[in-house]
Amino acid sequence: MSNPPATIDDVAFTVSRTVRIDAPLSTVWTALTAPEHLAGWFGDRAEFPDGVHVGAEGTFGWPDHGDFPVRVVEFAPEERFAFTWGTPGEPIRADNSTTAHFTLDPDGDTTVVTVLETGFEDLGDDARRRAAMEDNRSGWTEELDQLVAYVATLARTDA
Repeated sequence: MSNPPATIDDVAFTVSRTVRIDAPLSTVWTALTAPEHLAGWFGDRAEFPDGVHVGAEGTFGWPDHGDFPVRVVEFAPEERFAFTWGTPGEPIRADNSTTAHFTLDPDGDTTVVTVLETGFEDLGDDARRRAAMEDNRSGWTEELDQLVAYVATLARTDA
């Protein structure tokens, strides 16, 4: 199954992508929100010392990009998950962060996952906003492809 790439909305200053995953909702939710599974498809580190819940703070890490500070802003099990993430090495502020909103919808034996990233309008000048949206469009295309592949390995393990 091929999923379309992420897209940019230049008017709303958002990046979005929807993918269909051949796995039940519970498996996809676990891959999306459990730190040990997040690190299997989203960067190589996901740390939340106090667990994942609204208000939880942690980091996502990539070898080539550093450790991004993260704050969970929405956590509705098997429905919605959202986090705000900022610039590596800096506290989260409106002018250095965006928020990734995930929604999950069961559809028969599959799960539809949509990410909508907002907050780009606060990142400064037009060139900085555009660069961030382009980077994250590419990022969500790659990362959600990795989520689809990662969940497939979980589904095989659970079978």
